[in-house]
Amino acid sequence: MSRLVFLVAGVVLAVAAVAWAQAAKTKRADAASAPSTPAPELPVKTWVKPSKDELKKKLTAEQFKVTCEAATEPPFRNAYWDNHEPGIYVDVTTGEPLFSSTDKFDSGSGWPSFTKPIQKQVVTEHKDITFGMVRVEVRSKSGDAHLGHVFDDGPADQGGLRYCINSASLRFIPVAKLEVEGYGEYLKLFQPAGTAKGPAKTETAYLAGGCFWGMEDLLRKIPGVVETEVGYTGGHLDNPKYDDTHDSKSGHAESVKVVFDPAVISYADLLEKWFFKMHDPTTPNRQGNDVGTQYRSALFPVDDAQKKTADAVIAKVNASGKWKKPVATTVEPFKKWWKGEEYHQDYLVKNPGGYTCHFMRD
Repeated sequence: MSRLVFLVAGVVLAVAAVAWAQAAKTKRADAASAPSTPAPELPVKTWVKPSKDELKKKLTAEQFKVTCEAATEPPFRNAYWDNHEPGIYVDVTTGEPLFSSTDKFDSGSGWPSFTKPIQKQVVTEHKDITFGMVRVEVRSKSGDAHLGHVFDDGPADQGGLRYCINSASLRFIPVAKLEVEGYGEYLKLFQPAGTAKGPAKTETAYLAGGCFWGMEDLLRKIPGVVETEVGYTGGHLDNPKYDDTHDSKSGHAESVKVVFDPAVISYADLLEKWFFKMHDPTTPNRQGNDVGTQYRSALFPVDDAQKKTADAVIAKVNASGKWKKPVATTVEPFKKWWKGEEYHQDYLVKNPGGYTCHFMRD
């Protein structure tokens, strides 16, 4: 009797799967053929899929499990579910553009959600009946990476579809960085029809506030920040290494180079709303357990305009009463930047859960 029940249930599930898949396919076809504003022509390129051995070296453990083993990351605890910055999302395995922020919406699911892929041909769909559910899996065309699933509960006025995608399958490239990263053709997605626009203008700031990898981990997530790099500045030694900064030997501060888009975030806001809240600027030559001039709070303006802004923001922060002691941040002339060792770049991305004494304060 039990075998018969399971057999019948299996048949019902299979029939339901076929019917549902056909209905979903029809709906997606209807959505694709619905009248809409003509999309700009985008490049068609062949993207090379790395081997699994290469991907194991390139990806984090979670990225590998999601893209290569069809795992699912936790909702609300992933990189892009709440990202509202303009830009494109590319396949983390190949670099192929998959989705655009222009099609992203807040679904409340805790995962990045899009109404459609950046181009129809960049994704493939596969029937998925795992876990007793009938779903349509979405994979990248070139990399065959598992991305997530597509559902028919998206915004009705935009085709009714919801591409529910794992952040771990994606790498986000902000608009200001498209040209630099080789995706300049995709700038047209963010321009009004009939206009032409060059790459976004950027500015650079040099900030020091203690352990540089702890600072970088917060700075790189700020909307408008295009690029970050840890290194050394403010000292007397050429070509300094990490060991040279210990015990204040070189005079250099562990610092972060921040390339940002002033159209999204100003230098003043970068300092007042972020820099002075992510470390304690009242402890001279110290952050938490890190002691020495290499851990000093310092700003290195690149021109007179940045220096005036830095002085004004320090005065404003001092007058705000947010800190019980005076701000000890120094404003020092910028001379030369020395890039830090590669293993220090994005250290907390490479080593999740690593040591940091930096956090955002109210």
